[in-house]
Amino acid sequence: MNLLQVSQSLIPLNHPSEQQPSFRCAAVLMPLLKQTNQWQVMLTRRAEHLKHHPGQISFPGGAYEQQDVQLSKTAIRETYEEVGIEPSLIELLGKLPQQQTISQYNITPFVGKIHTGYQLNIDPNEVAEVFHVPLDFLTDLTNYQKVEETHKGQRYHYYVIQYKHYNIWGATARILFNFVTRISR
Repeated sequence: MNLLQVSQSLIPLNHPSEQQPSFRCAAVLMPLLKQTNQWQVMLTRRAEHLKHHPGQISFPGGAYEQQDVQLSKTAIRETYEEVGIEPSLIELLGKLPQQQTISQYNITPFVGKIHTGYQLNIDPNEVAEVFHVPLDFLTDLTNYQKVEETHKGQRYHYYVIQYKHYNIWGATARILFNFVTRISR
């Protein structure tokens, strides 16, 4: 995979984002890193004691705060707070379409390359575990299962990706699906 081609498939960082007025703004980072000559996507498993989405698989990220000034800063700040990756080691490549969640968040996903030399410093108050999924696994669309479910009387469709013992679904799987379909064009 060539990162120049990936960045050309993404939405430019300076492209304005639409906001849903009643939704809270949030941002996540899809960290890409190279390990043993293979591109990997870093994911987290949220701490079990959290009020919202305990134990679920997610990207580092969270709610926008005024001091962030822009959503890309939210993604970088939250990545540092949750897993300890220094902002200077994150190279943003672009962003993906926003995702609205049933929990009333408007999430802007950013894609970033993690430079070598990073050290993880996991915050156990937010993150139970960090793991990596090979990008080759994620680009194989046969690994995506589409599921239908009814929640509060409304029918939803979402993707599920089973990787080892990890069940990746919801907004995280949707973001991965959007990323893969963009870079596969």
